[in-house]
Amino acid sequence: MSMVSRLRCITIDVTGTLIAYKGELGDYYCMAAKSVGLPCPDYNRMHEGFKTAYSDMAKQYPCFGHAAKMSNIIWWKSCVKDSFVRAGYDYDEETFEKVFRRIYSTFGSSAPYTVFPDSQPFLRWARQQGLTVGIVSNAEYRYKDVILPALGLSQGSEWDFGVFSGLEGVEKPNPRIYEIALERAGNIAPEEVLHIGDSMRQDYLPAREVGMHALLLDRFKTPAAESWRQTGAPVLPDLVEAQAWLTSGRLCNRDTSFSSHDSSSSSSSSSSSSV
Repeated sequence: MSMVSRLRCITIDVTGTLIAYKGELGDYYCMAAKSVGLPCPDYNRMHEGFKTAYSDMAKQYPCFGHAAKMSNIIWWKSCVKDSFVRAGYDYDEETFEKVFRRIYSTFGSSAPYTVFPDSQPFLRWARQQGLTVGIVSNAEYRYKDVILPALGLSQGSEWDFGVFSGLEGVEKPNPRIYEIALERAGNIAPEEVLHIGDSMRQDYLPAREVGMHALLLDRFKTPAAESWRQTGAPVLPDLVEAQAWLTSGRLCNRDTSFSSHDSSSSSSSSSSSSV
């Protein structure tokens, strides 16, 4: 019996699993600065400044300020302002407002993202099998309302429900976000659900903690993938392989949990990976 026949629902991560960023952070910050007549910020300084600023904001106001009832635009304005300051660029308020508006608008559109070519076919295939498909993402509301639809990944055609941290006030790796997904899917038993993601810490472990099956994608041949396999986690290069894997009965253990993907098969199919 194939694993897909045992499932009622598949949940899936977004960034690194369905979509990827195009280019570098500095590209977009540079374009925003140039749009108001400023020179491009230093890419490395900007990248490091953003990493620190984002981390600090996420700790102080998690889930994009959900608990503090902070608006999405205010959260991002604080983060972007701090990013520039940490990178050594302290613009006056009028200039910063223009730069920020360009950045906020850009990242609220489809422009900085690309969809993996196997994403839409896989999601549609899963729904055609009668499975409920859910999105589980540490993202803010624009992913649900604007970004994913603009990328051709729409609710109702590619996915049925979404659990987004900015809307729920809980984020991965907190297992609660997966419990919300189970509730949103119609209180489906966790053993009837498979979660697909690209992070051992944020996707695989918390999904398994609540009793769901889990599968990891290694689209970029990360060095950590080998250690994932050694723990017994199934690791595949893309959603094409995931679909084939789900329909092959020989890949299931007797206890209905997934077996580790054969290492020789994984290496031979890694060339089909594409974020």
